[in-house]
Amino acid sequence: MDELIDLLPVESVRLDARAADWREAIAIAGGLMVEAGRTTAEYTAEMIASVEENGPYIVVAPGVAFAHARPSPAVRATGMSWVRLAEPVAFGHATNDPVTLVVALAATDSGAHTSAMASLARLLGDPAATAALAAAPTPEALRAVLGGDERPAPAAGKPPAAGPSLHKILTVCGNGVGTSLFLKNTLEQVLDRWGWSAYVTVEATDTISAKGKASEAVALLTSREIARTLGDVGRPVKVVQDFTSTAEVDAVLRDTYDV
Repeated sequence: MDELIDLLPVESVRLDARAADWREAIAIAGGLMVEAGRTTAEYTAEMIASVEENGPYIVVAPGVAFAHARPSPAVRATGMSWVRLAEPVAFGHATNDPVTLVVALAATDSGAHTSAMASLARLLGDPAATAALAAAPTPEALRAVLGGDERPAPAAGKPPAAGPSLHKILTVCGNGVGTSLFLKNTLEQVLDRWGWSAYVTVEATDTISAKGKASEAVALLTSREIARTLGDVGRPVKVVQDFTSTAEVDAVLRDTYDV
């Protein structure tokens, strides 16, 4: 998981921080990226504005918020910060509140950090890893957990004889560079387990692009907040509460294909 470690210097990890509310929690995470020279203060304001505009869709799993905004001139270099809160705060999410971990991402483009996001999504979906991250006593210990040996991907089924993919599923978030990648990785794990990877492609995208691409897709997977923003796009929009849960995504996929 070297990519993940490269994006998260020890100075960008804050443990047992205190925040009065979700805005202050994001501000702490954004401030760490400013101090590391990855962003300007304007990017912190953009992350907060994204939640104000789209709702708490960044709360991707119980207790976990993944703060980010679109690539912008406020991003100087791709990077991350990690804030573990001493006391949880509410973001307003119906099922995943309260939040004790805020991970922030700043990206110069939509593709440079995909491998790191896949590694992080797998870690946060692993109960043993999340327990170790929650118990890490120092930033150095936390980075050691993040830098552990790569966990093998779930075994795929026998590859089908067919070459090209036949179906597309869109995973959607407000900006297309953060939470949608979490959900994309989890969905791809499920497709691997089913042996369907040769039949279904998964594309992470933002709300604006998703409306234009919806006609190409079998379904769109997203949060409840983003589903409201999308409205009727002519294709099924499936809500996922925990973007790191392969069990929940498996159930959504079964409902999509009626299997």
